[in-house]
Amino acid sequence: MPSHPQLAAEFIENKDRAHWHDQSLWFVRSKRDKAVNQLPEWELLREQASQIKQHTVSDLPNLLEEFERNATARGVHVHWARNATEHNEIVHSILKQHNVSRVVKSKSMLTEECHLNPYLERHGIEIIDTDLGERIVQMQNMPPSHIVMPAIHIKKEEIGELFHEKLGTEKGATDPQYLTEAARQHLRQKFIQAEAGITGVNFAIAETGGFVVCTNEGNADLGTSLNKLHIACMGIEKLIPRAGDLSVFLRLLARSATGQPITTYSSHFHGPAPGQEMHIVLLDNGRSEISGSDEFRRSLNCIRCAACMNTCPVYRRSGGYSYSNTVPGPIGSILGPARDPKENSSLPFACSLCGSCTDVCPVKIDLHHQLLTWRKEIRIKGFLPFSKRISMKMMSWMMQAPKLYKLSGKLARWIVPKLPRFLLYNRLNDWGKQRELPEFPKQSFREWMKENHDKK
Repeated sequence: MPSHPQLAAEFIENKDRAHWHDQSLWFVRSKRDKAVNQLPEWELLREQASQIKQHTVSDLPNLLEEFERNATARGVHVHWARNATEHNEIVHSILKQHNVSRVVKSKSMLTEECHLNPYLERHGIEIIDTDLGERIVQMQNMPPSHIVMPAIHIKKEEIGELFHEKLGTEKGATDPQYLTEAARQHLRQKFIQAEAGITGVNFAIAETGGFVVCTNEGNADLGTSLNKLHIACMGIEKLIPRAGDLSVFLRLLARSATGQPITTYSSHFHGPAPGQEMHIVLLDNGRSEISGSDEFRRSLNCIRCAACMNTCPVYRRSGGYSYSNTVPGPIGSILGPARDPKENSSLPFACSLCGSCTDVCPVKIDLHHQLLTWRKEIRIKGFLPFSKRISMKMMSWMMQAPKLYKLSGKLARWIVPKLPRFLLYNRLNDWGKQRELPEFPKQSFREWMKENHDKK
């Protein structure tokens, strides 16, 4: 699999798109800041949410059993899956038992993690993503590039061409309202024809056995209310202990994700409606191992708001697909190596360590510290490329020799301005192309050294 730097270089080649992608995500980050500044108790909510999540992870086995008991008492069928394969087999067996051939699904990053869509399609089941962004990328046979705005990387002109080909809209149409209406009519037929609905889970409550799904389009409600079968797919870290804790997270989630005070629809499910059937599939898939790690346990606090992606200078300029991971960005660069450190060895280095992700995280995950720790782990496990090992060794050697460090700084200050620009800013350093070199006095190295020494 290509590394993050290779895929990022491909994304950056289209400079217009890269700039537009950067600005689009920064606009969302700016909305988040405005929403946060209107809430005086924001930092108190963050601290409270962080403590709730830490308590949950520390007592996860007991809370999961409590959730199972309470959910079962409400008439819900609870299933346990150790990995993605078991998850997909469980979902398929439920659908097969009910002779279902058409399914509608609301946005769920967990089903993306398990690659549920292609699995069901291989078994002859039509599965339609009903979130507009998800449906767009599904039509392109591509995964989401962002966990909240799946099609943020696609321009409206490209969506117009796609809808003309797939939905028969007018050629060249780019009006968002017209395209949205075409998608709405298309999805309405899919809702009516479906025989089952699949949703993700934003929060599950151990105390009540219920769970909450947050959407802005109401597609989760339509997908589950029009069908007699509802399957909810949930990662075990989505649990919270009490119903009273829910208000804390609902106030944090939408503000962090899109700058909204709250999501348009926060749908609460506490058992099946009369005549209907509800199943919950609880997935581990490596989460238990992370919960046992002192260094990375806090990554399970994540509520999938994507605030870290919207602020990350690397993600904004390299695109979601450069991560080759279901969850991209800073949090994905922690979760990816936790699942497969060899395959995702380049992700912890897709970070400037600026700390902006940690600053905006609504549940106070120390993201940039964990990314730095993963760099050490990648080195220890032997997955660090030789080029990085030798350069870091040389840098370490130089940093431990103060005189050599000072001399190298003086040499660089004199030599760099005299080098041809193409040696400094080229395809190997694409991000620096638009930077300007500082102006230096035009003098010889000996003159510069003498002048610099005299100043001291």
